[in-house]
Amino acid sequence: MSVYFSPMEQSAAPSLVYSGTPSAPVQPVRLAIFRVEGVLLRRGVLSASAYFAANSAGFRERLLRLGGVALTAPMAVLTAQNDRTMSNRAAWASLRGMSEDRLRVLGEEYAGGVLPNAVLPGGLDWLRKARADGFTVIAISENISHAVGPWLSSLRDVDEWRCNHLEIRHGEATGRLKDPVVGGHESGEWIRILAREKNADLSRSRVYASAGPDLLLMSRVGFPCAVNPDFTLRRAATESGWPIMDYNS
Repeated sequence: MSVYFSPMEQSAAPSLVYSGTPSAPVQPVRLAIFRVEGVLLRRGVLSASAYFAANSAGFRERLLRLGGVALTAPMAVLTAQNDRTMSNRAAWASLRGMSEDRLRVLGEEYAGGVLPNAVLPGGLDWLRKARADGFTVIAISENISHAVGPWLSSLRDVDEWRCNHLEIRHGEATGRLKDPVVGGHESGEWIRILAREKNADLSRSRVYASAGPDLLLMSRVGFPCAVNPDFTLRRAATESGWPIMDYNS
């Protein structure tokens, strides 16, 4: 007995013929996350904000902005171990009213003239090694995009970088950072979201960091490493048995 399918039924009928080979399951990637400040660069947020303030367009504006940095610097230092979000917001408040064009010019000068002298070669060596070992390399910075963006974009071994962004309205900085602020207590949740986005296996991933507030980030991966750590991170890394690297040149 033969079975006949009309042309419409033939198009609707499921195919019983399989051709080709089954596709291999997608393997999770491994992340290598590098904190820029303290791991790749010896200069931090306050250094950058002071540079931008000191190079404002006019003398009076320069004095006012430097005064603002001087006032917020102690608060930034005091809160850095407890609330990195607050310290980062305070560091950039003095740039309120600076034009976006001026920010761009100063950022290019800072990235091209200051940061090359602040590079930690040991950090770049580990970054290159991670890339050669097949990791997806991500750099994260608490600095603003105008300050570190040009430099990070020049690093061939970095697959992706994330940093803070100044809020711009009507062509001028408001002095506020856009949410979410890099360096806050949300870093643990951020890395979980990142792992979903990248299909990453955190148990086989690495984080290289230098400060106590990065503990939440480091605790989410299988291979955390403390680099040039401050007192809080050094103590935690020692207690947890994490590797510690010191290189300041």
